[in-house]
Amino acid sequence: MALIKPLRGFTPKIGRDCFLADNATIIGDVTMGDGCSVWFNTVLRGDVNTITIGDRVNIQDGTVLHTLYQKSTIEIGNDVSIGHNVTLHGCKIHDLALVGMGAVVMDDAVVGEGALVAAGSVVLSRTQIGANELWGGAPAKFIKMVDPATARELNQKIARNYLMYSKWYDETPE
Repeated sequence: MALIKPLRGFTPKIGRDCFLADNATIIGDVTMGDGCSVWFNTVLRGDVNTITIGDRVNIQDGTVLHTLYQKSTIEIGNDVSIGHNVTLHGCKIHDLALVGMGAVVMDDAVVGEGALVAAGSVVLSRTQIGANELWGGAPAKFIKMVDPATARELNQKIARNYLMYSKWYDETPE
């Protein structure tokens, strides 16, 4: 069972039909929408400020979400995919965005609707990634525009797939 830990008067709020891996850790001021999945070795550390997660968000294995005390929060929209081993620190990720494996997104950065952050990228503090833009590198730079319909289809498919994968863990062995 996931570790869900109240702290400083805040108890994490988990939406309906969410999957929390056995060793996921969710602490403090965290609010999660419906149909989300938080995978193995993931930490959502709402100890110093607020973490708000929309519906149908998948936060994959080894990811860490954290903020700056009294300075930054995390806001994640709907139908967002956060890849394996990502670090999100005090940033905003809009609907239908994807943050690739091993990426880092720093304080006050914004990832626009339908945007893609390539695997291994480092999005520096205060960077503004526009809607449907692909960024990559360290530090991350604009690469190209992404077709909005393609971004929507990709991210909704990933969100549906992760909801399906999570159901496999609900099955009782015969």
